[in-house]
Order: sequence, then structure tokens, then C-alpha cells
Amino acid sequence: MAKFDIIAATGCPTGIAHTFMAKEALEKAAAERGLTIKVETHGQVGVENELTKSEITGAKAVVVAADKDVQAERFAGKPMVSVGVSKALSVEAAGKLIDRALAAKGDNTVAAAADVEDEAEEKESIGHVIYKHLMNGVSHMLVFVVAGGVLTAVSFLWGITSFDSTAADYNTFAAMLKIIGGIAMNLMVPVLSAYIAESIGKRPALVPGFVAGMIAIQGLPVNAETGMIDAGGAGVGFGFLGGIVGGFLAGYVILLLEKVFAGLPKNLDGLKAIFLYPLFSTAIVGLVMLGISGPMAAINTAMMDFLKGLSASGAVVLGLAIGCMCAFDMGGPVNKAAYVTGTAMLTEALAAGVGTDTYNFGTNFMAAVSAACIVPPLITTFAVVVGKKYFSQEDHDAGIVNLILGCTHITEGAIPFMTKNIWPVMPIMMLGSSIASILTIMFNVHDPAPHGGFLVLPVVENGPLWVLSILIGAVIGGILFVAFKKYDFEKNQKAAPVAKPVEASETAAVEPPKAEAADFVKVENVFVAEDFASRDEALSFVSNQAVKAGIASDADAVMNAFLAREAEGTTGMMEGFAIPHAKSDAITEAAVIVVKDESGVTGWDTMDGAPVNVAIALLIPGAQAGTTHLKILSKVAEALMDEDFRATVKGSTDAAEIAKTINARLV
Repeated sequence: MAKFDIIAATGCPTGIAHTFMAKEALEKAAAERGLTIKVETHGQVGVENELTKSEITGAKAVVVAADKDVQAERFAGKPMVSVGVSKALSVEAAGKLIDRALAAKGDNTVAAAADVEDEAEEKESIGHVIYKHLMNGVSHMLVFVVAGGVLTAVSFLWGITSFDSTAADYNTFAAMLKIIGGIAMNLMVPVLSAYIAESIGKRPALVPGFVAGMIAIQGLPVNAETGMIDAGGAGVGFGFLGGIVGGFLAGYVILLLEKVFAGLPKNLDGLKAIFLYPLFSTAIVGLVMLGISGPMAAINTAMMDFLKGLSASGAVVLGLAIGCMCAFDMGGPVNKAAYVTGTAMLTEALAAGVGTDTYNFGTNFMAAVSAACIVPPLITTFAVVVGKKYFSQEDHDAGIVNLILGCTHITEGAIPFMTKNIWPVMPIMMLGSSIASILTIMFNVHDPAPHGGFLVLPVVENGPLWVLSILIGAVIGGILFVAFKKYDFEKNQKAAPVAKPVEASETAAVEPPKAEAADFVKVENVFVAEDFASRDEALSFVSNQAVKAGIASDADAVMNAFLAREAEGTTGMMEGFAIPHAKSDAITEAAVIVVKDESGVTGWDTMDGAPVNVAIALLIPGAQAGTTHLKILSKVAEALMDEDFRATVKGSTDAAEIAKTINARLV
């Protein structure tokens, strides 16, 4: 069985994009450090790449990047860091988590790292724990909403009242679809409640969680004639807010009962699981939920009235709120708050029935939310097509893929573009989404399906105007995005050094032979007899030499890039080697500079505590951060595992021999 240095688990509420983006970032960050890693993903299709007990036992450290329950108790006793999935979406951030996990103590607490503030941030806060439990419920709920909502919407293709046997447009198949869709939608709140509870109290909490959710749907039944509590009476439900409250209540009641029954003999564990826990938890949770039904119903009604009140303030106010929330973190907690609110409004709308004010408001609200979620990926597609020369090939390819993601209501594809330049890309995305939402509301678009993007266009009322709204938002956002990238591109071009022109007649005489593609190390960039007082002095020397060699345009920018990387985690290796690397737009071509100090550079945090004699410094243009950078780094890291390579580079004083030895390993 293979062993891994690092094991990890990732998961996001929807299990579509964040989960796998975090996986990729962690794998790349581990490769940068020469570490092996296995990442278990908790997506919508279930657990993939599942970790075994032996792999958990053999790992040095654990990284949990998830906003849902990933059974982290399996890792008890291992050095571990646990954060939200959004903190592992870039290679740099993922690398920082790996470094912290390796530095952590084996008691599920994070050891002191770069600074106290960062350490406190990475510890799992109460807020994140609550959010994780909530998102576990949301992730299980969403599939019911999507399936039920889309089936209900499809039933309308035969006519708005085609499910009604007394209507002129009645259709048997449409009626069956409406029944199936309605059942799935009605399970939304019980499933939400049950899986919030399950995240807290594990399997025993499912029973009281489901019961709490059902009570949240029906409320406290009262006989209309007597005014008394009556099992045959009717109550006022209190929706998904009640489901959330019931889920947390059920989960923590189970934890309380575990403590209460902790003193029972071990041979009664079966009795506890089958009889005591479900009986007492259901009774306690049920009584509390019925007791708070009145206040919760009032709160739920007030919230719905508030949202309707926003619409009374005009399409601009409501659309702006929806657009900004959906594009703020693109699949994160703010986005999910807007989307879950939209699905709750849609559930109310479908229950109220076609033609009612509730139906019209809920489906219009859902259309605005969907439009806002579709726009950000389409902004990137427009930008990489219109402004292709301002984007790297990697970004261009990602932007093209985002056409598919956007059209199917998957916002997360725009995240990599935003993380590279939060300002001004985030405001651009928020503006584009807000424009689409505002126009959707103004055009009176109604979407009875909670997901699917343009796939559900046949059931959208005023569908062409909805598409137009989305395209207007995407084009305006795309134009602004291209303008920013053009400005950024031209600024970097001006900062680049201008080479002295060579007369055509002199070209043949003075042009040196072209280096091979793998010749990143040039003889003139190997310095074999240096004496540095500190790590920073060595890095400053490399930065200045890069400018002198025409590799970079700004020594300070290169130095800052080196230091930023060291702050994330040392690049000191073992046996006197270090691999510092700088990724910066001030670097104009990928290159390697080698410096040697026979006496050893102290103050460089190496794995074996020895001073650094050889620093193989990698200089990478910002646009090549995810391609050339990883290629060179992995090759150098692999070469350092070779004893002959280390001996040759460390023992030689011939710059040409050192350059040749390293270049041979970069092929």
C-alpha cells in the first residue's frame, strides 16, 4: 500500500467546482515541495479517491479544506489543519496550508507558524463550524430542490395548469411530473434539517432532524373550531429557517444525550442507538419545535415580507442586492445565501400556485438569481475571446470552458480569474451580475426551475428577454475586464527593458548561437565564489543580477516575490541546497540563476538545519506561474534526490559544468 506525506479531504456545499479546484491546488503545492499527497474529494457524486486507514496512519500531516462534513474525526491525533474550502483555491494558499499542517502538533491544533494572527485565523472558528454544519445540510438539500424544481417546471411545458384534471390543458404525464417534482421539493426542508443534524451528531441525529424538518413544514396543527392543539388540525409552516433551527437543535440534543447516557454499561450501546437516542431526541426536539412554531412562523413571514419590500423599492435595489451577493464570492457562503433564499422563494411560489402574487414574485426572484450566477463565467469567456493577447494560454483555455459552465449555471469557473486580481475583477463581476438581475426583474422574467442555466430555457417565461439580460451583463462586464487586462498588459510592457537594436549587417557576426529550449541556466548566470552574510543578501544579489542579465525589469519587485515565497514556507532543502523561486510580472523570461557560497549561508531555514551552500534560484514570469514554474521546480526537486547530481553541483567550481549538469536535468 502506497504511503503519502500529506493526505487531504476537500468538499464544498454543491460539490461541483470548489471541491476539485482545492484538490488540484493542493496537489500542485505538494509537488512544489517534493511531497507526495492523496486528496479525497467529497463531491455531489459522493466520496472519490477515498483514504484508507493505512494511508491515514502513514501520513505525516492532514489538510482538511471543506465547508461540509468530511468525517474529520478519522484523523484524530494526526497533525492537522482544518479550514474552509475557499482558503485552498490557489497553489500559494494550498502550499501555506501544507506547511502549517506539517508544523502542527498531533492534537488537532495548529502550531505557531508565520505569526499569531495567521495561526488564529487557520484554527477552526465557531463561525466556520456552524457554517460547515449548515452547508452539509444545504449540499444534501440542493439536489432535491434541483430535481423537484426542474421536473415541476418541465410539467408546465404542456400548459401552466396541465397538472389540474379540471383544466382544459390537462395532461396525465404532466400531472405525474408535477406530483414527482412536488414530492422532491417538499423533502427540501426535512433533508436540510436532517443533514445539519447529522453533521453535528452523526447518524443518531438523522431521526430527530427529519422530524424537526417535517414540523417546520406543517407547523403546530390547531383545530379551527376549538382553537386547541389537534393532530387533525392545520398549522402554519415556518419554512427553511425552521429547518435550520431544527437541524442544529437535533444535532446538539444528540450530543447532550450522549453525555447523559455515557455512564450506561458498554453492552447497552446497541440499546442506546436503536431505542434511547431516537426516542428521547425525537420527543425533546419535537416538543421544542412545536413550542416555537408561532414565533418562527412570524420570523419567516417577516423575512419574506422584507424581500418583497425590496422589490417595492424598485428593480434596481433588488437586482443590485441579488447581483452583488451572487458574484461576491461565486459559490461561497454569500453566493449560497442568495441562492438558497431564491430556492426558498421558489418553493413558496410553486406551493402557492401559478397566477398568484407569491408565484410571480418567487419565480421572478429565482430568474434574477440564476441570471446573476450565469454572468461571471460568461464575462471571462467574452474577455478571453475579445482580448486574447492580454491573457495567458492557460487563462484563454479556462475562459472558453467557462462558456459551458456559465450556460449551465456553474459560477465557480470565474474564481481563478478573480483570485489573480480581486481588485478590480470582483467589482466588475458584481456589476455585470447586477445589470443582468436588474434587467431580468424589469423584463418580468419568471423562472420556475432552480437550476440548469439555459437548459431550462423552454420553461422560462419571457426567456428571450432573460437571455438578453444575461448577455448585456456579460458583455458590459467583459468589456471592463478586457480594459483592465489591456491596461495591465501595457503597464508591464512599458516596464520591460528595451533591447538595443542590432544592424542587419551585423546580425550574422554578433548573434550568439541560440540556446536549447532546456538551457534555462546560462554560464554567465552561475556564480561560484560568493560570500553572503544572510539569506536576504543572497536573494538581493540574485534579484540584481536578474536585472543586469535582462531577465527582469525591477530588482525590488523580484526581491519582494522571493520574500513573499519564503514567508509562505522556506525553500531551504537539505545537504546545503535551497530552491528559492520568484513569480512576478517584472520577470520577462523564465531563467535559473545559481549562486554558491562555500562557507554557507546561515539563517536559511533548511530541513536539516544546515547552512545553504548552493541556491538554485528560479525566476518565472507571472503569466507562466502555473506552467513553466511547476515544470522547472519539479525537475530541480527531482534532481536533488540524486546523490551524483548533488555531489557534482556542490563540489564543482566550474560554472560551465554546473550549468550543463542542471540543464541536463531540466530536459
